[in-house]
Amino acid sequence: MGSPCCKPQPEEKVTPEKKPKPEKIEKAPAPPPPPKPKPLPPNAAALSTKIQAWWRGTLLRRTLLHAALRAWVIQCWWRKLRQRHVERNRQALLDFYLWQTRAAVRLQTWYRMWCIRRRYCTVLNAVHIIQGCWRYHKSQTRYFFRGVYEITASQLKLQLDMAFGPQICRITDSIPFPIKD
Repeated sequence: MGSPCCKPQPEEKVTPEKKPKPEKIEKAPAPPPPPKPKPLPPNAAALSTKIQAWWRGTLLRRTLLHAALRAWVIQCWWRKLRQRHVERNRQALLDFYLWQTRAAVRLQTWYRMWCIRRRYCTVLNAVHIIQGCWRYHKSQTRYFFRGVYEITASQLKLQLDMAFGPQICRITDSIPFPIKD
C-alpha cells in the first residue's frame, strides 16, 4: 500500500470499440564493461599476511574479552553467594549470642528473686516472732484477769480480779445450788 507500484493506477475506461494502444518498450543502453582488475602490487602476499594477522588478533581479543566478561560475571555471582553465606553465619552467631544472653539474664533474675524471697521470708518470720512476743507482753502488762473459786456443798463462791491498765475491778459472788428433794 505504501509503494506506488502496488496502488492501482487510474485507467481510462475501456470501451469495446476502443482498444488501448500498446506502448513501445525502449531498450536500456548496455552497461559499461567492468573495469579491468588492477595488477597486484609486488608485496601483496606480505600485505595479505598482515591483514590476516590483524583479523586473527581482533578475533582473539574479542574471544578473550567475552571470556573475561563471563569470568567477571561468575566472580560477581560467587562473591554475592559468599557474602550471603557470611551474612547468614553472622546472623546465626548473633542469634545464638542473644539467646545465651537472654538465658543468662533470666537465670540471674530467678536467682535474685529467690534470694530476695528467702530474705523476705526470714524477715517475715522474725516479724511474726516479734509481734507474738510483743502481743503477749502487752496482754500480760496491760490486761490482768485472775479468778479464784471455791465449791461447797450448797453454793459456789467466786472471786474475780480484772485489771485494765491502772484500774482494778474485783467481783465476788456466791451462787447457791438448787436443792433437789
